[in-house]
Amino acid sequence: MNKITAILIVALLGSCLALVRSAYESRRVFAELDRAKLEQRRLDAEFRRLDAERQDQATHRRVERVAREKLAMANPAQGGTVFVDDTSPTGAAR
Repeated sequence: MNKITAILIVALLGSCLALVRSAYESRRVFAELDRAKLEQRRLDAEFRRLDAERQDQATHRRVERVAREKLAMANPAQGGTVFVDDTSPTGAAR
């Protein structure tokens, strides 16, 4: 009976240690998951901000203003457009 009791006590202690380790690992993984969710929310907010900024930068009015101010572009004057007819054999096949 002493041998069986000793084996059962060792098995019980091993089971208790495994339970404690499992609970610790579970808490650690849950904390890591919580940090990852927080990072995901932060990145989502940053993405929405950057997407709104991109949309603001791409408005027609802003593109036209930048083209006029920084690139010194302007609408062509009346009659300033020249059309060229392509009479080459490769152009006619199109």
